[in-house]
Amino acid sequence: MHITQAMAAGMGGIRTAGDLVARMQMSQGMRINEAKQYVSEKLGVSLLDLADEFTMYDVRESFNIGRVYSLPGYARGIEAKIRIANILDIDINCINLFKTKSALTF
Repeated sequence: MHITQAMAAGMGGIRTAGDLVARMQMSQGMRINEAKQYVSEKLGVSLLDLADEFTMYDVRESFNIGRVYSLPGYARGIEAKIRIANILDIDINCINLFKTKSALTF
């Protein structure tokens, strides 16, 4: 757990794609290179772009999956997590719980 967190923080966390890579490592048991490859394919960027703050700022904005500084009208919190789950094709427990308790359909 500590190694995964350190590697994600080293990629810049939500500033880049570190949070997405770490999620794939922890939820799917992927190794870091496998997780980076998976995320880069899902986002349609190169492996080098995953760690580039400027490129990922635009990518995160276009997919609307959250940024360090949220702006009005952009996803944050649970909404960003729902989008991340859909883009990465993964289940996130809090999203599943939210869906079962909510009258909203996704």
